[in-house]
Amino acid sequence: MTRESHGSAPGTTLPQCHDDESGREPDYRFTLANERTFLAWIRTAFALLAGGVAVGQLFTGELDPITHRILGGGCVVLAVFVAVGAFLRWRQVQAAMRRDGPLPGPVMVKLMVGGVLVAAVGCALLIGL
Repeated sequence: MTRESHGSAPGTTLPQCHDDESGREPDYRFTLANERTFLAWIRTAFALLAGGVAVGQLFTGELDPITHRILGGGCVVLAVFVAVGAFLRWRQVQAAMRRDGPLPGPVMVKLMVGGVLVAAVGCALLIGL
């Protein structure tokens, strides 16, 4: 099923979005900006995942190995939450743009600040600051 696209030549049609079929097709620049933001969150999740693996498996220190695994596991869990949250946020923003509604609140920022704060304190304790 197709419909006329917003902002293009008369008679031009685009496939309907299956994520949220209500509303109108947003300006492609906003859609691309939303995708870039999603990809930035995914890069952050990959960095947390890599950091978690590095701390959990490769870091050798004088502390008990279980401490390293707990800190690494925390980073991996945070990476999963960031990746899932990024996808949910992308869908919410896309739906809001289609409805010309307000954008959802920045829950992901609060999650990242809290998670990074916990990881930073854990790392500081791990290296003995």
